[in-house]
Amino acid sequence: METTISIIVPVYNIIEYLPRCVESLRKQTYDKIEILLVDDGSTDGTAALCDALAAEDVRIRVFHKQNGGSSSARNLGIQEATGEYLGFVDSDDYVEPDMYERLLQAIETTHLPIAQTGRDEIDPEGKKLPNICEPVTERQEIPAKEFLRELLMHRGDCSFCTKLVRRELFDEETFPVGVLNEDFHLLVKMLCRQAKAADGSGPETGAVVCIPGQSYHVFYRPDSNTRKQTGFSRVYADNVDNADMVQKLVADTWPEDEKLAKIAFRFSIFQRLDYLLHIPPEQMTKDNVFYRNVVKYMRKTWRRAMKNPYLTKKNKCYHTIFTIAPRGIRVLHKKVKHIE
Repeated sequence: METTISIIVPVYNIIEYLPRCVESLRKQTYDKIEILLVDDGSTDGTAALCDALAAEDVRIRVFHKQNGGSSSARNLGIQEATGEYLGFVDSDDYVEPDMYERLLQAIETTHLPIAQTGRDEIDPEGKKLPNICEPVTERQEIPAKEFLRELLMHRGDCSFCTKLVRRELFDEETFPVGVLNEDFHLLVKMLCRQAKAADGSGPETGAVVCIPGQSYHVFYRPDSNTRKQTGFSRVYADNVDNADMVQKLVADTWPEDEKLAKIAFRFSIFQRLDYLLHIPPEQMTKDNVFYRNVVKYMRKTWRRAMKNPYLTKKNKCYHTIFTIAPRGIRVLHKKVKHIE
């Protein structure tokens, strides 16, 4: 059977929820698909379940590998995929039956390389939680720069799970291994490459077509690995690194765009504030080089931040007090949050 869409599902110790995820993919109204289950070294019987599911449907292909994280599993799926377009689904989530048909139709209609649908978040009782990202009400074709701007203002959706992407966009780079928030990292690089590819003869060509509806369902599990983490997650430091990366990308891609440069700078400050608002006070020491560099950056850029129109008064207030006494403010903030 001809394959148009490859759907890549990283799998790790998810035996309870994987059948629902796979069943939602098997029920797709567009049938020229393959489902790639990449077992990332499961130890709970999930590996055998993957093989059993594949025996029920020839469109399911299974790959077993040593544990290396979601990015390495996705990258193996990309390497093995045969489809012209790639989709990604987390193994505890599920999708609507017409999701990929609608996404492919949007791509074929607009000739854009990326299509995106909306997502919602469902708790274990089946209740819908507040939206993470607001879905569009009608189809929108969004240029690369505008889509990036929305991401940097914390309004866009960087998840690859809500998207269908032309395979060739992964030829230059895949998901970074060993870091968190890897979707953002890869997507901003894709968007900047799309912008550079424009010939400059007219208005910037669109990069993403967004369609109405919430066809992707995120299953909120309080006991998931990402949510039950104790201690200070490295995601906050990775987010700071991503902010520095995107500032450089913006400067290199749109050196004349002062507005976007200010938005990228706002993003770098916001991510550092998020880091400072979560780091445990006992880690705010002189020998913590990353922490000291964050504080140094905040102090060096204080005047510039105070003039930035995209930072709120609250952002600027936190910036100021963290510049003066970062550890003391963090201790106070922790006590206040504990009282709340």
